[in-house]
Amino acid sequence: HELRQLVDTANAPIFGIDVNGDVNEWNDKTAEITGFTREEAFDVPLVETFIVPSLRQSVQEVLDNALKGIETSNYELEFRTKSNEVRYLLVNATTRRDAENHIVGVVGVAQDVTEAAKHDRAVAAMANELRQLVDTANAPIFGIDVDGTVNEWNDKTAEITGYSKKEAMKKMLVSTFIVPKLRESVQRVMDNALLGTETSNYELEFRTKSNEIRYLLVNATTRRDVENNIVGVVGVAQDVTESANHDRAVSAMARELRQLVDTANAPIFGIDVHGNVNEWNDKTAEITGFSWDDVNGKPLIETFIRPKLRQSVQEVMDNALQGNETSNY
Repeated sequence: HELRQLVDTANAPIFGIDVNGDVNEWNDKTAEITGFTREEAFDVPLVETFIVPSLRQSVQEVLDNALKGIETSNYELEFRTKSNEVRYLLVNATTRRDAENHIVGVVGVAQDVTEAAKHDRAVAAMANELRQLVDTANAPIFGIDVDGTVNEWNDKTAEITGYSKKEAMKKMLVSTFIVPKLRESVQRVMDNALLGTETSNYELEFRTKSNEIRYLLVNATTRRDVENNIVGVVGVAQDVTESANHDRAVSAMARELRQLVDTANAPIFGIDVHGNVNEWNDKTAEITGFSWDDVNGKPLIETFIRPKLRQSVQEVMDNALQGNETSNY
């Protein structure tokens, strides 16, 4: 009588079946969480009536094993309640025996883990959503573990580098994908991030599978686990290849123009808005005898123009500084 009272009033769900799989134990807590009274549950097939369809086969195997004396601990199952909700139970399936040690059924002593299971599933759903966002992001996202091997490589990174995720994963990021001249500096950025010092807007050059160069502007962010331990680095990048190529083309053109000016066969000189020399090519140096170092920053008119022409030359320069140009003076 005392054991019956302990079972019936226990704060844990306790239920059981006979050798045919029909319910013959159903305590108050089980009735409370399922919504089915003892009278409604008794002599009804447990698996078919109360277990969600997706788990019926596996639960049946656990119960069949217990009816053979093979018990199972901490098995999670999903009970369908009277109001058609799902309760998650963590169950120990124990073989029930009579006085002669014959197996007469199974008793399940459970822990209701519904709230924890819902939380875990919500976290898992969020993780799946974040994974999808990372994988399908329009920005290259890649990452390394503490050893520098790739453990993150989203679709955009695969697209711009030509290396699939399968090809990139577990490879050393710096030695495999970064151009040699930048490896040392990129390694330093990664090492700093692994120490918790993050870097923003760092430009690096990725070597693609087709041996081209892609220029990426990267934020290197420290990756931490739930206990705040550093476990790697994530790089969220912007592909600036077209812009970088344009900038390099402009720089090359500027260098070419500078060379043309310096080596032109005509004297070319210039002043800033204050009238001081800021352009003086090789031909000008040759015919005047003054080198660039001699003239740089000097007032053009006072230093190099004959006194009688200074006023008129000054007028020409002043007009040019106002946008009125003069030819053949």
